[in-house]
Formats: sequence, C-alpha cells, structure tokens
Amino acid sequence: MTELLQYVANGLVSGGIYAIVAVGFITIYSVSKVINLAQGEFLMLGGMVTVALIGMNLPYGLAALLAILLVTLIGVLMQKYVIAYVKKANPISLIILTIGISTLIRGIASFIWGKDAFALEPITSNEPISLGGVMIAQQSIWILAAVLIILLLLWYLMDKTILGKKINACSVNPMAARLMGISPTKMSMLAFAISGATGAIAGIVIAPLSVTSYDIGVLLGIKGFSAAILGGLGNPLGAAVAAFLLGIVESLGAGYISSGMKDAIAFLVLIGMLLIKPSGIFGERSVGKGGL
Repeated sequence: MTELLQYVANGLVSGGIYAIVAVGFITIYSVSKVINLAQGEFLMLGGMVTVALIGMNLPYGLAALLAILLVTLIGVLMQKYVIAYVKKANPISLIILTIGISTLIRGIASFIWGKDAFALEPITSNEPISLGGVMIAQQSIWILAAVLIILLLLWYLMDKTILGKKINACSVNPMAARLMGISPTKMSMLAFAISGATGAIAGIVIAPLSVTSYDIGVLLGIKGFSAAILGGLGNPLGAAVAAFLLGIVESLGAGYISSGMKDAIAFLVLIGMLLIKPSGIFGERSVGKGGL
C-alpha cells in the first residue's frame, strides 16, 4: 500500500506540472481560440532565465520575479506582433505559426545557454517530508501550491471582476463585445500575458526537482496540451483534473509496468478516452477558431 501511495504522490506532482501548462493553453484558447504550442517554451524560459539571473548574483526571489515579468512580456509581444497580424488565418495555420515561434524560441535559447542542463536550488530545502511512509520532496509541495493558487486567482479573475467579465464576453461573442466597447485584441493580449506568467511559474517551480534546459518545454508542453484536450478546452478546472489523472496514470505505469513505457501508457489512456468522448471529459463539443 505504501508503494501505491508513493506512486500516486509522484503522479500528483507530475500532474501539477501538467496542470499549470494546461491552464496556460486554456487561458489563450478561451479568449482567442488560438492553440499556442509555444506554451512549453514559456515554461522553459521561466526556469532558464531564473537560473541565469541567479548566476548574475541576483537574489532568488528577485530573479524569479524578473523571469516571470520577462516571459509575460514575451507572451504580450507574441500576441501583438505575430498572432494579431494573422488573426484571420485558419486554425491549422495558427497552430503551425505557434510551432514556428516555439522552434525559434528554442533555437535562441540554445544559442544563448547552449545545450547543457542547469540546476536550480529548491525554494526551501532538499529534505523530503515523510507522510505515512510516503516521501514527498518539499519542492513538490510548492508545485501543488502553485497549481492551487493559479486556479484560485483565475477563478477570482473570471468570476468576480469586471475584467474577467470582459474576457468572458470576448470568449462568447467577440463582435458583441466590440459593440459594448470591449477590445477582443486587448483581452487576447491579456490572455497571452497570463499564459506567459503561468508558464514561467511552472518552469521555476519544477526546475529544482530535476534540471532545466533549452528543450525541456517540448515534452512538458505536449503533456500539458494533452491534459487540456482531455479535460476539455475552455475548462481550466477540468484540465487540472485531467492533468492530475494523466500524471497518476503515468506514475503507476512507470512503477508497475516499465519506466520506459510511462509516456506511451499515458498517451494510450489519452487516446482511449478521446475515442470514447472526443470533446474531453468536461469539454465543449467543438474546437475551432473564433474571432480575435
């Protein structure tokens, strides 16, 4: 039983990482109906920039804050100078465009930092905590806390603020929002900013558990996107639940079958679920591009 609980705990941590990435995908999609496949690179930049700034003798907290602000700015610039200019393109073209941006960011990161992996110190301590025989790294708690805080802040923004109501209006009917004096383009820019910030936070909190490198965002971006699809695009809570399920299935597969098969097992479950319910567990029935 202890072994099973350990696998579940590990899966929850992995799922927490995927959940933060998935929320970034959904934030952008909900407003602009753009699937941003550069989301994984936001995560990578968060970790890499933090490591670089700490290497310049900046305090940990300041380095992390500056990294989040920089990646947020990159998200805004991406929307303003790339996505907004091709807003009438079809969904496939937009997806290919974001893949191109992802490749560009990854190439620039490789040029700046090389292909080496970098370590980031834990936020608190390396000492694990034992809960009923289950060992949990303190950094894992920070990951789960980050997921909870991000979800709560997004819920408050969307449900309790005027700004959130404007974002929802642009998501439901961009033309009607324009007639009410709301700019869908500005709301889309805000969505990219939020997505960049959440991606950077994910990169910072996961880096101490392993390492960070120029290509770390590729697989994590795919896993986050898978969770977003599985939970249902447009539903942050559903995506978070799906992300945790994906992480647990992956961990159990690695523990009881083969560590080399963990990715394959997770994706087999994803494919199986989508064959049964193509819109995702909690999702809407259609996925396409609306007005920006």
